[in-house]
Amino acid sequence: MRLATIFLIPILCFLLNISAFAPLNQESSGSDKIRINQVGFYPTGQKIAIVVTSEATNFSILTADKKNEVFSGKLSDAKKWPHSKETVKQADFSSVEISGEYVLQVPGIGTSHPFHIDENVHFEPAKASMKAFYFQRASTALPEEYAGKWAREAGHPDDKVKIHNSAASENRPAGSTISSPRGWYDAGDFGKYIVNSGITMGTLLSLYEDFPEYLDTLNLNIPESENNIPDFLDETLYNLRWMMTMQDKDGGVYHKLTSANFHSAVAPKDATLQRWVVQKSTAATLDFAAVTAQATRIFEDYKDELPGLSDSLLVMSEKAYRWAKENPDVIYQQETLKDPEINTGAYGDRNFKDELQWAATELFITTGKKDYYQEAGLENRLGLNFGIPAWPNVNTLALYSLARHRKNYKNSELVNIHAIIEQLTQMANNLVTSSKSSAYAIPIGINESDFVWGSNSTAANQGILLLNVYEITGDRKYLDAANSNLDYLLGRNATGFSFLTGFGEKSTRDPHHRPSEADDNEDPVPGLLAGGPNPGQQDKNECAEKYTAAHKHPATSYIDNRCSYASNEIAINWNAPFVYLANAIEAIQKTK
Repeated sequence: MRLATIFLIPILCFLLNISAFAPLNQESSGSDKIRINQVGFYPTGQKIAIVVTSEATNFSILTADKKNEVFSGKLSDAKKWPHSKETVKQADFSSVEISGEYVLQVPGIGTSHPFHIDENVHFEPAKASMKAFYFQRASTALPEEYAGKWAREAGHPDDKVKIHNSAASENRPAGSTISSPRGWYDAGDFGKYIVNSGITMGTLLSLYEDFPEYLDTLNLNIPESENNIPDFLDETLYNLRWMMTMQDKDGGVYHKLTSANFHSAVAPKDATLQRWVVQKSTAATLDFAAVTAQATRIFEDYKDELPGLSDSLLVMSEKAYRWAKENPDVIYQQETLKDPEINTGAYGDRNFKDELQWAATELFITTGKKDYYQEAGLENRLGLNFGIPAWPNVNTLALYSLARHRKNYKNSELVNIHAIIEQLTQMANNLVTSSKSSAYAIPIGINESDFVWGSNSTAANQGILLLNVYEITGDRKYLDAANSNLDYLLGRNATGFSFLTGFGEKSTRDPHHRPSEADDNEDPVPGLLAGGPNPGQQDKNECAEKYTAAHKHPATSYIDNRCSYASNEIAINWNAPFVYLANAIEAIQKTK
């Protein structure tokens, strides 16, 4: 390999804000056979692209205008990726460290989509992925001052939400109403769901606990930006205040707030079906207890700005936990609900051990009460039931929180913090091994089961695990593996798409997202993460003419079309781990 001498390379002003959409209205110029992070790379970081070929041997890095070669190298040996049935080679150009805009060229194949090398290369997509939650706000207008061309009128005031008969209690009979405004639309629809808000909020609050100094300076340009609370926390607070309205007086928490059926693709202001809160459930109540316990310790630092909030959160958390202990097996069974029937997203979990472990652990960390940790029973199940977090499986969030506060338990007779860290490290080591053996050089794909509904959140959540272990050990291999999954999400994958709306020359353009479908903009709301490859293809009837032979493999089963709710919908629990992954990597880069 040789590194060409470049005397004059423009130092680019790298401002991927609303202008990030400029290339999206142009024809894609990159070869479909070169898969690369279309946003870019850090100067001193690992830089790998994938070339679909069994024959090509050489590659070059050129300036974006293709006038200057800055690097040339050899492709790796060919390897087959079982999840896409492709034969590919890796192009490693990690030694290119000069900031600028480039393309990768392979003789006989073409050039890649353009990408940048920059010290803060992922700052704008990281910020946009968090600002995306603002665009999901219910019960408020989004004025142009904050929303740009995605401004819209308010929808769903949710000030007269009816109590479904499944949720009726002595103080709140069926048909009576409560006020339950704010919150985020859960996904491409207009429902607000406690279970999915649980893992979403847990992920975002964990990011804040891990990197508060970085997030305190993040300006999201939201209506609350001028107050004395960080924008990041203001945005999470918008959803937290809605969650607080979903607790009944006995401590139980309603499973969701929803219309009886999904709305068609209309703007929020035109989605006027009656809204209901439905049955209290053990899963929702424990998720609520975990989030409010974690939020208690974060908002404790803002008592002057938010008087009484942290105290109220702790009271609500412990009340919810007591209800769940008294009602340990209340399963949300949507098929039994009548008058009216409810046909929106169920989030129907039947195993509550993981939610109990998470809630009890967060309460233990917040209060110091030993009973909570003993009831969690985490250490009895290490090596058995811990995996990459998802809404039905949240107990690994408890391990993260203990590891985050590990200094408090260094000499604890109650908490075996070394066993907790060992569990996380073993899980992370499996991902590093997968990344090193993978034809795509990525952790995702350790098992074919990684490619499920919302597989992109699997990639992002794997990255969170790796970053947690990096923060504990300082071992660069974990950071590199996490970065590889970020590369995957931004283009180094078998579809060639950057899955984050608004970022990359070939990025998701037509998500299953009612506000984007209903407005007059050619461009979708920015910063939304598409669900990603899903071989289940549960939407095949709706997308019958869109799925082709090219989509038959687990890693290629993705279509950028609004009909595809199985691969191209957005959801808050998919965006949240991307927010963590991208912002945490940016924060780490600033401290290196």
